[in-house]
Amino acid sequence: MIDIKYLREKPEEIKARIKKREMNLDSVVDEILTVDAQKREQMGRIEAMKAEKNAASKQIPQIKKAGGDVSEIMAKMKETGVLIAEGEAVIKELDDKQTDLLLSLPNLPDDDVCAGGKEQNEPVRYFGEKPQFAFPMKNHVELCEGLGMIDYQRGAKIAGAGSWLYRGWGSRLEWALLNFFIDEHIKDGFEFILPPHMLGYQCGYVAGQFPKFRDEVYWIQNPTSNDEKFMLPTAETALVNLHRDEIIPTEELPKKYIAYTPCYRREAGSYRSEERGMIRGHQFNKVEMVQYTEDDKSDIAFKELVEKAERLVQELGLHYRLSKLAAGDCSFSMARTYDIEVWIPSMEIYKEVSSASNARDYQARRGNVRYRGEDKKLHFAHTLNASGLATSRVIPAIVEQYQNEDGSVTVPEVLRKYVGIDVIKK
Repeated sequence: MIDIKYLREKPEEIKARIKKREMNLDSVVDEILTVDAQKREQMGRIEAMKAEKNAASKQIPQIKKAGGDVSEIMAKMKETGVLIAEGEAVIKELDDKQTDLLLSLPNLPDDDVCAGGKEQNEPVRYFGEKPQFAFPMKNHVELCEGLGMIDYQRGAKIAGAGSWLYRGWGSRLEWALLNFFIDEHIKDGFEFILPPHMLGYQCGYVAGQFPKFRDEVYWIQNPTSNDEKFMLPTAETALVNLHRDEIIPTEELPKKYIAYTPCYRREAGSYRSEERGMIRGHQFNKVEMVQYTEDDKSDIAFKELVEKAERLVQELGLHYRLSKLAAGDCSFSMARTYDIEVWIPSMEIYKEVSSASNARDYQARRGNVRYRGEDKKLHFAHTLNASGLATSRVIPAIVEQYQNEDGSVTVPEVLRKYVGIDVIKK
């Protein structure tokens, strides 16, 4: 959520920064300011009436002591009390309206983030060379089916389009990746979390996914109560709520967490050639990194998260590029995002396996996550996240980039102790 004080002071600056996302919300900003002015005016009236009522109440004992009549003052106080109650109801209504309007504003992109949509994304660097093959290469669907690693047909049979199931060496490769990622993060001092997969509405609200993107998740209704939960679309949604409504001791910052979960998304369903196989699905596995930091330390944390995610892909020996996203391609809650995109040879395209993002204080304001700074004042924390990594595109990249002429796939060296073999064959 955007700081209302900042909005009051620099509305035109906020409008311009939002336009970098290819969104024009000038009218919303203006309406927020109008509602804010009405609310502040009403609050001033209420405070004046409360002061008048308090002054009158102090007179009553003196008048009674002098034998005077207080009935007129009492009637006036009663009338004022009614007006105060009515005014406070108006303030509550205006406050709710202002909050709803503020929630419709996205995070403001950082100053150095390029304006425009994904066509303005900027490649920052590349790692390794695109693999070259001296034989007719296969795509990951052919390789995974030929080696009995993935069963797409049975996955779709039991769960519908956008689903698959791992089997045999495919299951072991998937589990190897997850173990490798978790081990690396633990070595780097991250605390390992296994969160619930079904979350309450407030989690999506704090993460910035609700109310705007409420319909993009799977909802579960308890048939015996009014308890409604949603399936987490990413572990970030859970992790950024761990310290909701808390004041984190400054000496405990930064907080560094990782979590493994499946991710549940309604978005799948495209049948374009670039979405085939495991490239897009309703459920996929991911290890997620989240940090809570002091406001002046979040740039350092962002650099760390990007480098950590990159290092995982580098140790797997995969060719990839790092891209800085333009404002219009950053998600609603994020001020900046870098994507790590692996090369899928059969598609001749780069596909994202990790997004590293800085939300600044946007999520912490929604979740009331604070710390006490050196100035002894309370500050909103900064929250950051990065995939570390999502496996559903790593496996296609591995089997395609490591494929051999006989249809086998060489296992990346760092995974062999987990998988138990060097080459996956029929």
